[in-house]
Amino acid sequence: MKTLLKLQILKSLWIPKSSCRLFHKQPRILAPELFSHGKSIRQGEQQVPEYFNFANDVLDKWSQMEKDGKRLSKPAFWWINGRGNEVRWSFEELGFHSRKVANVLSDICGLQKGDRVMLILPRLPEWWLVNVACMRTGTVLILGTSQLTAKDILYRLQASKAKCIITNDMVASAVDAVASDCQFLKTKLIVSEGRRDGWLNFNELYKAQSADHICVKTKIQDPMVVYFTSGTTGSPKMAEHSQRSLGFRPVISERYWLDLTPEDIMWCLSDTGWIIASLGSVLDPWVFGSCVFVHSFPQVESTTILNTLSRFPITTLFGTPTSFRMLVQHDLTSYKFMSLQHCVSGGEPLNPEVMEQWKRKTGLTICEIYGQTETAIVCSVFKGMKIKPGSMGKAVPLYDVQIIDENANVLPPGQEGEIAIRIKPKRPLGLFSKYIDNPEKTAASERGNFFVLGDRGTMDEDGYFWFIGRSDDIINSSGYRIGPFEVESALIDHPAVVESAAVSSPDPLRGEVVKAFVVLSPAFSSCDLEKLTLELQAHVKKVTAPYKYPRKMEFVHQLPKTITGKIKRNELRNKEWGRM
Repeated sequence: MKTLLKLQILKSLWIPKSSCRLFHKQPRILAPELFSHGKSIRQGEQQVPEYFNFANDVLDKWSQMEKDGKRLSKPAFWWINGRGNEVRWSFEELGFHSRKVANVLSDICGLQKGDRVMLILPRLPEWWLVNVACMRTGTVLILGTSQLTAKDILYRLQASKAKCIITNDMVASAVDAVASDCQFLKTKLIVSEGRRDGWLNFNELYKAQSADHICVKTKIQDPMVVYFTSGTTGSPKMAEHSQRSLGFRPVISERYWLDLTPEDIMWCLSDTGWIIASLGSVLDPWVFGSCVFVHSFPQVESTTILNTLSRFPITTLFGTPTSFRMLVQHDLTSYKFMSLQHCVSGGEPLNPEVMEQWKRKTGLTICEIYGQTETAIVCSVFKGMKIKPGSMGKAVPLYDVQIIDENANVLPPGQEGEIAIRIKPKRPLGLFSKYIDNPEKTAASERGNFFVLGDRGTMDEDGYFWFIGRSDDIINSSGYRIGPFEVESALIDHPAVVESAAVSSPDPLRGEVVKAFVVLSPAFSSCDLEKLTLELQAHVKKVTAPYKYPRKMEFVHQLPKTITGKIKRNELRNKEWGRM
């Protein structure tokens, strides 16, 4: 049963042994009947179909198996809100509901294949329905966290040229504040029990739609999802993923980081605005026919997580290191995880001490993963693999990961350099397509035959990778990637601030947090600095997403700069981390 779906949708497709030489398992050979349409395109030693659509070629296959009695009708999606409400859908029911939503997008909103749809929702069932409906209609999904402010939303709507936005009451007012400046935005859908002027009510339209919908035919290179990813300079960039890099990728490679079965129940704690939500709550579990479990809590709260793991038959848990750091602070002996078998952590490095505490208190091992928005999963500690505390594991299949120098030369084991993925002569399957409208950024991410991830690390003799730090100035706090420019732009909007520099600073709970070095205007130099710190923190929370605010602040007379006037953030960062 575990590979039955794959046997239905793949033909003459196999993972080359060279990609798996470092693994504890040999590659699984898949040799079945192809997708419903199109010929295959040879990619190195792999064959990929010319046409692919995750909804049609994966989800509807599981649904058909349920109809044919080849799979028990059991939850593919299981949602709770902690207050007694519960939703359970089989794959057949997921198909029924998502086709109705697809009709809302195409018939009511008038969206065509390739149009962009921005989705900003918390952990509500509608988030999953819109994800699948966009696949069915060929519209391109743009995900955003509910913490985005009006300014954030304005930039994203203008940059993406999104024609439709779907959100709830919590975010609608921020959208209304900027909608008049978004010339491409044609439709606003609100997920709400009530009505709002200028908005179409998602729930009312959904109820009125037919469940008959023919899935749009999409080529495997067609865009599927766009993620805004932070950079060290300028505003966030738009990273475009295709049906190939995002949807088709787990069909043949990502069993190694989850290794799920149709009997498993997967709970991913990620915010719905990030790529790990797509990987851990949509694509990768459903490829294996597993159940996606969701708790709608607005914030990750440790007691709720522990109680939920004790009450529900969750077998696989994904959380950030921050989540696990919070969990191990509790007396775990009072909780019994009767079903939990596999724990995965990613988004930032996990402290070996936390891994040891979790293992000692629960008997379970935490397996680390490493990846980025542009790449999905790059390295992973797989089930059954020897764990080296502090290591990110080994490269996943389809990626040839190396440590390179500034001239793109591959470095020997043990030598520090930049983590990179080989992209020539053949671009690997899981890599994003491009940064939209930014060919310079796309070109700058490549060096010789490699895509450079911007992180420094080493690889040992056994093929395990070890993370050292960012090559640039990105701040990674609790799995949230924060660009210093965004924080600095928010701070300088306050009259007290002449200039500032935001860098990472060590934190025992979050791994690292934002610290701002601030140069004050003379008019504020005699202020109460404690009160001013709180005021500036509150200001940043209002101007941009709250998770970006500087939890630490230091007032200085001047910032270190290069001869050309650029702020030397690396000097400030090294000071914070004790590397001066």
